[in-house]
Amino acid sequence: MSRPALDERRLGWLLCAPAVLAMLLVTAYPILYAIWLSLHRYDLRFPDQQAFVGLANYATVLTAEVWWRALFNTLLITAGSVAVELLLGFALAMVMHRAIFGRVALRTASLVPYAIITVVAALGWRFAFDPTTGFVNALLGLDQAWLAERWSAFFVIIATEIWKTTPFVALLLLAGLTLVPGDLIRAARVDGATAWQRLLHITLPLMKPAILVALLFRTLDAFRIFDTVYVQTRGAQDTESVSILAYQALIARLNLGLGSAVSVLIFVGTIVIALIYVRLLGVGVLRRAGRQE
Repeated sequence: MSRPALDERRLGWLLCAPAVLAMLLVTAYPILYAIWLSLHRYDLRFPDQQAFVGLANYATVLTAEVWWRALFNTLLITAGSVAVELLLGFALAMVMHRAIFGRVALRTASLVPYAIITVVAALGWRFAFDPTTGFVNALLGLDQAWLAERWSAFFVIIATEIWKTTPFVALLLLAGLTLVPGDLIRAARVDGATAWQRLLHITLPLMKPAILVALLFRTLDAFRIFDTVYVQTRGAQDTESVSILAYQALIARLNLGLGSAVSVLIFVGTIVIALIYVRLLGVGVLRRAGRQE
C-alpha cells in the first residue's frame, strides 16, 4: 500500500474518531451493564434474592422451548420480509432510476410508507385485516380472522414489514445503481449482451456494496423486530419474537437477570449476522478496494 493511501486512511480514522468515541460512551455502558445483569439472579419482585449465578440465566434461556420458538419466528419473519424487500426494492429502484418524467414525484411518493411511524403502520394493517372492521375480508370475499391464527398472523406481520421498509431498501439500491457507469451498459448493449446478461454480469456485481449495506441494515433491523409484532398480536398464537421475549422478561415479569440474558443473546445474534454478511458479500468488495488503493 502506498504512502499517500496510508495517510488518507489515517486521516479517515482521525475524522471518524470523535463519532466513534461518542458512540462508545453511549453504548458501551448499557452493553456491559446488561452483561453484568445477565450473570446475576436479579428479580425486582424479590430484591433480597440477588446473587451471582454465572451462566445459569443463559442455560435457562437456551434450554427453554419458548426461546427456540421465538428464534424460529424471528428468523422466519426476517427471511420472509428481507427476501421480498430485496426483490421489490430492486424493481422499484430500477423504475425510479429509469423514470424520465416525474422522477422527483415518484421518488417522494415511494418513500411515504417508510416515513410513517412503525406503530402507526402496524395499527393500519391490523385494522385492515380485522374481521369486523377491516376491508380485506370484504375485498377478497373471505371470513378470515387473520391475526387469530398463527400462520395468517405471520403473513400480516411480514406484509406489514415489506410495505413499511421496501422504500428504504429501494433507496439504498438506487444509490448503488447510480454507481453503475452508463457507458459500460451501452458498450455491453452494442456488443450484443442481452438485458439479463447486462444485469447479471455488470449491474449486480457493481452494485454489490449497496446490496451488502441494504441486506445488512434490513436483516439486523428485522431480527430485532418488536413494534409490529407487539401491536398486531402481542406475541399471541405463538408469534412472539426474541425482542418480545426480552420485553416479557424485563418489563412484564421484572426479571432483569433473565431478560438481560435474552437481550445479550439478541446482541450476539446481530453480531453473528453481520459477520456472515461481511464474510459472504464483503470480501470481494474489500479486495477490490485494496486493489484500487
